[in-house]
Amino acid sequence: MTRQAVILAAGKGTRMKSKLHKVLHPVCGKPMVQHVIDNIKKADVTEIVTIVGYGAEDVKAALKEQSLFSMQAEQLGTAHAVQMAAEHLQNKQGTTIVICGDTPLISEETIAGFIAHHETTGAKATILSAKTNTPFGYGRIIRDEHGAVERIVEEKDATIEEKLVNEVSSGTFCFDNALLFELLQQVDNNNAQGEYYLPDVIKLLREKGELVEAYVTEDFSETLGINDRYNLSIAEQTLRLRINKQHMMNGVTIVDPLTTYIDTEVTIGNDTVIEPGVMLKGNTQIGSDVVITSGSTITDSEIGNGVTVKHSVISESKVDDGTTIGPFAQLRPGSILGKEVKVGNFVEVKKARLEDEAKVSHLSYIGDAEIGARTNVGCGAITVNYDGKNKFKTVVGKDAFIGCNSNLVAPVTVGDGSFVAAGSTITDDVPEKSLALGRARQTNKEGYYNK
Repeated sequence: MTRQAVILAAGKGTRMKSKLHKVLHPVCGKPMVQHVIDNIKKADVTEIVTIVGYGAEDVKAALKEQSLFSMQAEQLGTAHAVQMAAEHLQNKQGTTIVICGDTPLISEETIAGFIAHHETTGAKATILSAKTNTPFGYGRIIRDEHGAVERIVEEKDATIEEKLVNEVSSGTFCFDNALLFELLQQVDNNNAQGEYYLPDVIKLLREKGELVEAYVTEDFSETLGINDRYNLSIAEQTLRLRINKQHMMNGVTIVDPLTTYIDTEVTIGNDTVIEPGVMLKGNTQIGSDVVITSGSTITDSEIGNGVTVKHSVISESKVDDGTTIGPFAQLRPGSILGKEVKVGNFVEVKKARLEDEAKVSHLSYIGDAEIGARTNVGCGAITVNYDGKNKFKTVVGKDAFIGCNSNLVAPVTVGDGSFVAAGSTITDDVPEKSLALGRARQTNKEGYYNK
């Protein structure tokens, strides 16, 4: 049996008050509609159709080949939106899940269980529902005296008695695909909104005597649809705590999950300790036995085992085992640090490679450079890589010593085992095992104070 999906993403989302399309707003580092796609793909859905309207080109550009697209030029309701997918799905057999693009909290486990329930019961439609003590704004699931689903009543069309029902529709459905597109043509707009409601297909199925089921999710928070910035913050918080819990169950110590921000694609090894106020973003990989202290932000980077990161910022970089970074260091894109490297306080590294056991302990800038194994770069040393127009490279060999407050004016090479005297400005290559001095002679003017 084939499985298809229709994602509803045509609305303008005016309550977001944003130039960015609602479904493209990120939640834990990923557009909310991408969460939806990733979760339904894990349920063996083979074909996805996204209904676009407002901001269609932006949505298409974000999803690319992950989905087919159908245009809903005029937003006339959810049934009308699904009908737009007929060009792709009209003649398909099997199960079609209809889900909103602004529901990133519906987990892959819930989706898998939901579809499995629909298919094993033989229902022609199944509603993903949840129970809540605050059902205002949701469509109510109306059941008969035997507990069978009869229909869904929208908030604005519900009677006082119906509004007391605490089982609500999430707006996510499974349908027999062939029946869905047959009955969509029979839906009318005789309601308070003057729209074509997808839940009316449920009523039509019941009138035909077909089986309609409801699959109740245990976690009401999964049903949250994001309509404004407040909803967005609640979704971010909910998903973040879910992510943090999963890492903790896998052996990671997160001292304060409420103040730790970890994106969905981040991986972390066991026995790593993460202090409050840490942000791990993008496609970041953290090894085992790592310590990341408060205030650190790591983005799209690979961190090896046994690394310590103290109050530092790392972006698009790679750090090997046993290295120490910070406090207050910055690794900019293209930084590669070997094993047992030390990058100390107020050091900035950019597009540079530091080989095993190299040390840049404090107050230095290392940009567009290669620093050899076991080389020590003294306090305040700088690779002068930019002439105002072009960038140039500095190469320092292994076992070298760069004295404090030195300027290495690129392009320049310092050979293995060489010394650069403190305060030197080096403009020419330094041979191996040499001492380079590039500073003015000291002159003392005795008695100058008295003058």
